[in-house]
Amino acid sequence: MTVVATPPAPKLELPPLKLGPLTVDTPVILAPMAGITNSAFRRLCREYGGGLYVAEMVTSRALVERTPESLRIISHDDDEKVRSVQLYGVDPVTVGQAVRMLVEEDRADHIDLNFGCPVPKVTRRGGGSALPWKIDLFTSIVRTAVKEASKGNVPLTIKMRKGIDEDHLTYLDAGRIARDSGVAAVALHGRTAAQFYSGQADWSAIARLREALPDIPVLGNGDIWSAEDAIRMVRETGVDGVVVGRGCQGRPWLFGDLMAAFEGREERHKPDLRMVAASVYRHAELMVETFGDEGKALREIRKHMAWYFKGYVVGSELRTKLAMVTSLEVLRGTLDQLDLNSPYPGVDAEGPRGRAGSPKKPALPKDWLLDRNMDAEQSREISHAELDVSGG
Repeated sequence: MTVVATPPAPKLELPPLKLGPLTVDTPVILAPMAGITNSAFRRLCREYGGGLYVAEMVTSRALVERTPESLRIISHDDDEKVRSVQLYGVDPVTVGQAVRMLVEEDRADHIDLNFGCPVPKVTRRGGGSALPWKIDLFTSIVRTAVKEASKGNVPLTIKMRKGIDEDHLTYLDAGRIARDSGVAAVALHGRTAAQFYSGQADWSAIARLREALPDIPVLGNGDIWSAEDAIRMVRETGVDGVVVGRGCQGRPWLFGDLMAAFEGREERHKPDLRMVAASVYRHAELMVETFGDEGKALREIRKHMAWYFKGYVVGSELRTKLAMVTSLEVLRGTLDQLDLNSPYPGVDAEGPRGRAGSPKKPALPKDWLLDRNMDAEQSREISHAELDVSGG
C-alpha cells in the first residue's frame, strides 16, 4: 500500500473513548451497514487501524428466534477484541429478550440500538429514525435494553438521526432520555430521515447535542470522507469520537488514516491500482471464509467494485466484468487485466460514495405525527411490525 506524508498538522488531543468498562484507544467507530460490515470487511478495516467495529444490524425478533442468518450476523472472529452488535426493534419486550440473549450467552461486549435507519420499509412500521418521535415507546425500549445489558456489565449505546424532518426533530429529547436511562454513549447522524443521505450533514446539530449532554460521550456521524474531515468534525463539534459509514466503502484503509491523524502522524494511504486490486482479492477471499460459499461470496463482493475503483482508470468493459465475477479464479483473471501500475488518481478517488438518494417525505404509520405518545391502534400495529420484520 502506498503511504505518503501530508503537510504537518498538530496532534488532535482526543482521549480514548470510554464505553462503560471498554476503552477504545482510537475513538473511531465503523457504522453498522447492512450487507457491508460482515466479519470479512471488519477484518479488513481492523488490519489498517484501531477503532470499534460494529456488525450489521440484526432484528431483535430474528435473533430471539435464532434464525440462521441472524446468528451469522452476530458472529465474530476469534480475534475481534470487542464483539459489537447492533439491534433493531420496535417492541420493548422483544428488544429486551434479544439483549438478554446476547448477555447471558456471552455473544457481545457492546450493544448498539438502531434509531437512525431512514429506509421506508423500516420507518413505515414506526422503526428506525421514526421511532424516537414516540417518547413513551423510545423510553421503554432504551430503559429495558439498558437494564438487561447492565446485568452483564455490557455497555449499551444508541445511534440516531436529527429527527423525521426539520419540523419534527427528536435528537435533543432522545439524547436526554437515553442519558437518563443509563446509555454509555449517544451517536448522532446529522441528517433527518427525510434527507436520507442527500445534502450535507448538519454538524451544528451534533455540536448542540454535545453541549446538551456534557456527562456522557457523544459521537458524530455524517460526511466523514477523510481523516481531515474527522479532525474538522471533532474541532467544530467537540464530540468524543466519530462514526464512519459510507466513507470507508471501498476504502478500508481509511481507518489507518484516521488512526494516524488522531495520533498526530502525517501518513495517508494513497493506493495505486495494484494495491487496490490486492485489497479487492483479499476481501473476496475473506468473504468466502465468512459465507462458506464461494458463489454467494462473489455475488456479495460485486457491490463493492464501484467503490473500490472510484476514480481509477479501469474502462467500462472491465468494470462490467468486475461487477459480474462468479469465482475467485474469474476475479483473479479480471484483476490481472488492469493496468496495475496506474497511480493513485487523487481527488477523483475520494469524497462521497454510495447512493445518497434524494429528499423525500418519510413513510410513517398512520397518524404517527399527531402525538408524541402511542395510541392503542399504533401499539397494536407496532406489535405486528415486530413480527413482520423477522428474518435477520
